[in-house]
Amino acid sequence: MDADEFEALVVDELDQLPDEMVDGLDNVIFAVEDRPEDGSLDLLGLYDGLALTERDRYGMGELPDRIIVYREPHLAACETLEELRDEVHTTLVHEIAHFYGIDDARLHELGWA
Repeated sequence: MDADEFEALVVDELDQLPDEMVDGLDNVIFAVEDRPEDGSLDLLGLYDGLALTERDRYGMGELPDRIIVYREPHLAACETLEELRDEVHTTLVHEIAHFYGIDDARLHELGWA
């Protein structure tokens, strides 16, 4: 799947998330990149920013937080389009949860990690 098709899939999955989950996103952009900086295929997504629970130090003019979805690791991990959609959905929920201050341990408990 090429980059444009994958990005369209990510946008489609983002559009299907519940309003309660995405309406609170403030100063966040979503990006699709081929791979993490280290070139590995182990990381599916990344939240790069300051969680809401830590924003007491957050001020005007801050650069937007980023949620990055990595294309090549997803493609390597999934054999079918349905698996790919499910994994992108899970990755989006996982990274959005980090925005809200939910850590990996809690995400594991909830089944989103």
